[in-house]
Amino acid sequence: MSSPVLLRRARSPMSVLRATRARLPDPSLERLRVAVAALFVLDGVVFGSWAARVPGVAAQVGATHSALGIALLCLSIGALACMQVTGRWAARFGSGPVAAAAGIAVCLTAVLPGLASSVPALCAALLLFGAATGMVNVAANALGVEVEMRTGRPLLSGLHAGFSLGGLAGAVLGGAAAALLGVAEHLSLVAAGGLAVTAWLLPVLLVTPRRPADVPAGGGRPRRARRRTAALVVLGVIAGCTAFGEGALTDWGALLLQEELHTTVTLGALGYACFASAMAGGRLAGGRLLVALGERRLLVGGAVLAAAGGLLVVAAPSLESALAGFVLVGLGLANVFPLAIARAGLIGGASGIALATTVGYTGLLGGPPAIGLLSQHLGLPAALTSVSVLALLAAALVPTVAGDTLRVHPPRVALARVGARLQPVVSGFGHGTGVYVRDLGMLRIDGA
Repeated sequence: MSSPVLLRRARSPMSVLRATRARLPDPSLERLRVAVAALFVLDGVVFGSWAARVPGVAAQVGATHSALGIALLCLSIGALACMQVTGRWAARFGSGPVAAAAGIAVCLTAVLPGLASSVPALCAALLLFGAATGMVNVAANALGVEVEMRTGRPLLSGLHAGFSLGGLAGAVLGGAAAALLGVAEHLSLVAAGGLAVTAWLLPVLLVTPRRPADVPAGGGRPRRARRRTAALVVLGVIAGCTAFGEGALTDWGALLLQEELHTTVTLGALGYACFASAMAGGRLAGGRLLVALGERRLLVGGAVLAAAGGLLVVAAPSLESALAGFVLVGLGLANVFPLAIARAGLIGGASGIALATTVGYTGLLGGPPAIGLLSQHLGLPAALTSVSVLALLAAALVPTVAGDTLRVHPPRVALARVGARLQPVVSGFGHGTGVYVRDLGMLRIDGA
């Protein structure tokens, strides 16, 4: 019979991990900020590398537009399924260790699409890659909220700009690598570099303290609750309409340039590069634009600008004009999704973000596969016109729910005060694949 001593020595892997974390010193705030930023950039590089090689993967497995759309749907399904459980993992084990595991997973699974030799194999590969991508997005954003809580300043816009810049770098390098390396070789190199970066981040991520306990949002009168629910659904539709465009152009943009303008694989990757760089610039300037223009003008103007850019992309007579269209779409979409979700949080708290996000996912998850199915019957340019149509729909809905002005609390906010009012909630999954989490305790948007 086992002795009590032996029973006490039988420890689970998570207890060993917690004991290891207890022996390690807490990372400095600056190191933690660098680690979180590096994680966002890494996610962008990996996904940008994949986006640049979508045409090559499609040719490798012999996928038609509709078959490729189904495969991309598998990526979205895997992401959504894993995002639902990653939040619980982060709450139980801490967002730092989960982010470390997610960084390793996204690097390892990035290789799988390059190894696929058939459409079913590609679907399975993208299901796993999508799950890892969803996991790293949730964990990175939860960690970003913790950094905001410790600094007393909103930093997530800059972190998401890091993702966009990483996506730009991945797309540019991916387009160049397409002329020299096969898909599998290229994605293997990306994975190796990503694993090296993740290993460098591990000492910081494994000792990141957990966030303070969340405070659930309160209820309200039945009539007020119904009005609030209606507003949240509208905000979700706005987010979904713009997420549709982000996912569609990311996954189909390079193929459009190759088929319609007969570009090379390298030049085709410039579409996503222009889109990602414009979105990064828009996010970096998002705070100043919000103060200068107000929420309503920024949302409507961004959606209209994206609609105009989408039409230019599909009707462009030359590569230069098509790339200009990608830039306009990136600038227009940069701040629409996060602002819509921020407004949902102010109306309904954490539960409001969850409802609006669920509605918004429909556009993001349905965008790439819907484009594939539509293009099978209408052609790819006509199918991508839906990006502009839905952006205009979002612009028409904005005046019913958006406010006008912004008020930001002073940067010196006590951690205890912020911790009682912040709740990191997944509010979008794009980059495809961008996740937006807003600091609702430090950001206030006033108006109707």
